[in-house]
Amino acid sequence: MNQMLTEEQLARFNEDGFLLIKELVGPDQVQALNQELDNIHERMAVDEPEGVDISWETFDDPDAPQRIMQLMHSELVSPTLNAILRSDTMLDIVEALLGPDISLYHSKLLPKCAGIGRPIPWHQDYAYWKQEGNEPKMLDCQLAISEATKANGCIAYVPGSHKWGLREHEVVNEAFGVYLKGHYHPRDDAVEVEMAPGDGVFFGPLVIHGSAPNTSSNPRIMNTFAYNLTNNGQGQSREWLRGKPL
Repeated sequence: MNQMLTEEQLARFNEDGFLLIKELVGPDQVQALNQELDNIHERMAVDEPEGVDISWETFDDPDAPQRIMQLMHSELVSPTLNAILRSDTMLDIVEALLGPDISLYHSKLLPKCAGIGRPIPWHQDYAYWKQEGNEPKMLDCQLAISEATKANGCIAYVPGSHKWGLREHEVVNEAFGVYLKGHYHPRDDAVEVEMAPGDGVFFGPLVIHGSAPNTSSNPRIMNTFAYNLTNNGQGQSREWLRGKPL
């Protein structure tokens, strides 16, 4: 492995359910990401590439400019994201936390826009994709492309909540429409994880997490890479990356 995790880091992940890695991505790649994602809202509004699935923010004003809430399969619009998700640096960490048989589940861009980015309700990712025959063995990495702060809606986790098992979720027909009762509200047991561009936070599918709205004048641009245990259920993976092939 090119980037081994320490015993302390592994213990922290197992205890909290998430692990922050500073400077996961270097400044040159962050610069490339910003160039590739420049004017992403306007470009996608005109021409949405094949294979990309976009959820748009909704506004009362019909003349408001279109703004992306979530862009699924972001590796198709950013060569740098595509390179990062399959890099040894990334996969070495994934292997240490998930195991040697790794497949890509998805890559999604989350450009929470300044002043309008909505909160993401408290939820566990496993509630979205649980089905007979699979296990809660997925691993996510949320990469900060811009600065993520409390003011612009950085991700927050409830440490240790992955040990509680899957909780009951509500389901509604909207983006991010699977969430714990109570939608989003401040929690005394939650930890907000502020990040600099290039930082990454890894987390499992049972840890409770969410984020506040972006009330700042700065966008909060993140990308989530979701990795799956190869052959973990049917139809779950887009591409085999390491270990035992599909």
